[in-house]
Amino acid sequence: MNYMPGTASLIEDIDMGIKLRTFHFRGRHSATELNPRPEKHLVLLRDGRTLIGFLRSIDQFANLVLHQTVERIHVGKKYGDIPRGIFVVRGENVVLLGEIDLEKESDTPLQQVSIEEILEEQRVEQQTKLEAEKLKVQALKDRGLSIPRADTLDEY
Repeated sequence: MNYMPGTASLIEDIDMGIKLRTFHFRGRHSATELNPRPEKHLVLLRDGRTLIGFLRSIDQFANLVLHQTVERIHVGKKYGDIPRGIFVVRGENVVLLGEIDLEKESDTPLQQVSIEEILEEQRVEQQTKLEAEKLKVQALKDRGLSIPRADTLDEY
């Protein structure tokens, strides 16, 4: 396995048959541009969003540059894609990065719907979850228990 100076070992998995160009910035940091055979990748972010696009660059901190990116929203058996264009993702926000098999991409059992429809479905789903959470908190409160709010956990 060939390690490139200043790049993370995860580059070796991407190196399979793809020409890599490494750019050094001020001698310490480097980024790797992936080409010429663009491959679609799925990125799951820490905030729960899902991005799909062509991986153009990655560095040792897992900072990513995605081209022709869409944000995919899933609700039940439906999904919708919101075009986002070029997307720069800071590495600390990446939970998962995976290559999409273009041949199997169209074999999904999910139904694609319009942006407006999926956003409405997402709003309804979030509202339902919020109401269920309120009922759960009220049931615990009736029994003399309480769950600390997430925003108060950082006080200590």
